[in-house]
Amino acid sequence: MTSAYKITEHKYDMIVVGAGGAGLRATFGLAHKGLQTACISKVFPTRSHTVAAQGGISAALGNMGEDDWRFHFYDTVKGSDWLGDQDAIQYMCREAIPAVIELEHQGVPFSRTEDGRIYQRPFGGMTTHYGEGPAAQRTCAAADRTGHAMLHTLYQQSLKHDARFFIEYFALDLIFDADGACRGVLALDMAEGTLHLFRAHGVVLATGGYGRAYFSCTSAHTCTGDGGGMVLRAGLGLQDMEFVQFHPTGIYGAGCLITEGVRGEGGILRNSNGERFMERYAPNAKDLASRDVVSRSMTIEINEGRGVGEHKDHIHLDLTHLDPKDIHEKLPGIAESARIFAGVDVTKQPIPVIPTVHYNMGGIPTNYHGEVVQLKNGDPDAVVPGLYAIGEAACVSVHGANRLGSNSLLDLVVFGRAVANRCAETIRPGELHRPLPADAADKALTTLDHLRNSNGSLPTATIRDRMQRSMQSHAAVFRTQETLAEGVRQIHEIRESFAEVKVSDRSLIWNSDLIETYELMNLLGQAQVTITGAENRKESRGAHAREDFPERDDANWHKHTLCWLDDDGNTRVDYRPVHMYTLDDEVDVVPPKKRVY
Repeated sequence: MTSAYKITEHKYDMIVVGAGGAGLRATFGLAHKGLQTACISKVFPTRSHTVAAQGGISAALGNMGEDDWRFHFYDTVKGSDWLGDQDAIQYMCREAIPAVIELEHQGVPFSRTEDGRIYQRPFGGMTTHYGEGPAAQRTCAAADRTGHAMLHTLYQQSLKHDARFFIEYFALDLIFDADGACRGVLALDMAEGTLHLFRAHGVVLATGGYGRAYFSCTSAHTCTGDGGGMVLRAGLGLQDMEFVQFHPTGIYGAGCLITEGVRGEGGILRNSNGERFMERYAPNAKDLASRDVVSRSMTIEINEGRGVGEHKDHIHLDLTHLDPKDIHEKLPGIAESARIFAGVDVTKQPIPVIPTVHYNMGGIPTNYHGEVVQLKNGDPDAVVPGLYAIGEAACVSVHGANRLGSNSLLDLVVFGRAVANRCAETIRPGELHRPLPADAADKALTTLDHLRNSNGSLPTATIRDRMQRSMQSHAAVFRTQETLAEGVRQIHEIRESFAEVKVSDRSLIWNSDLIETYELMNLLGQAQVTITGAENRKESRGAHAREDFPERDDANWHKHTLCWLDDDGNTRVDYRPVHMYTLDDEVDVVPPKKRVY
């Protein structure tokens, strides 16, 4: 049956899958280094989800007060609840400064101080003097549309450097050679309904997170973690998937993000008594504690009956004390979103907010060069040849158990840049492509044919809704053995029900039914390893908060979870050590201690 599909073959030095901030920084970087590069994206690049990033990008420029990249390093290690790899964190925080200056020179229209330097605002968990000094103003911002500004600039730079874009192409599966090296990707041109095999010396996965595994999230509908899904189908493991960040301030009822920059500019969270309750939970950092701490504090307020609204099930974010001129200048997008999605005028009324799934700390395990690594023959850092991952799709791990706000845009550009540098060192432009086995694409084509002709009893939307509701109920802000065990059972069952999926459209041209079914398949695999990892980890750390194991347990759980998923839906768990070492003596390792704000 699979021989019925005609495939067009393309050859490039490098293929990038995904055209968000990470994918575009890698595409532009690879092309700039002289490597013939193609970027495949299922949406137009400037519609990628990075466009929704609001608050800013962190870098210790010191434009608005004292700062040092070593302070940034300390804050990131502490924010990660000591699950971040300290060599990768050092690399990110040190490289942040040149990476952001590069962005400025490439044309990102940052907001400016009176003397013309990049404007920087405070963000949660960002401090000076290794947590002993006042809050750091470290987050470089273009008003509250920083991701939008970055995405347009990076797309323009990629075009300037002659990168080739294949837009509205959906990546179906990775292609490996006989030695297990990744040598390409099979993709569907959604507009033409044609299949394309993109061959390359390496594939960079920059496919973003999988927030849509949950019912309420700040993610776009396109955030289905397609890279992670392809990696699981290739028999590789994902890392630290149990760590899912809830952003404290999604608009109640809509899920739309209200940036942490609002609190950075002076916004205050209040309960039904009008009380600034964060003073109880984080006496020093208050509303600018790290995201996991603020989300849990809000949830406790709601659970104890101090929520606002008719059902007392959310919290107020108050900006009414701020100067309307400052709101208009620094938070114009937020004022607009609050008006559209919550029906409030932020100069006169508080915004109704609730913790909402926002970011995946876990993903495809990599080193700080962006090379995918796996546990192999006892080596926890064995590189998978030809395969790279960056951005939210990857787990470097710089965010560990909890990401600090404004470190994600930084992660995108630093590791997009790093992967381009690494490939320029290891790949010669125009070198010959190695032969692929005759059956290299057979498994991918069999999957395509099977899904396209699925004629079960369950529409894709029904299965997706069950998965999202189960994840929302069983892998939420607070977790227990009981809820997690039930969640593992339900998600396994829901994933098995995927065998009964019904795809009503048999064509290949603009078959949104087929594409959504592929996306659901990608989400289901990641949902299963996420809830399995959460049930398996018997401690609380960062975003993973268990009521039955409320303390962090460094003796038993100071390690990265690796989880594999076989074709029959069975999971296997193993571990990698956390890198408790730095790249050199420019900064000292931060030993674990109690995490308070």
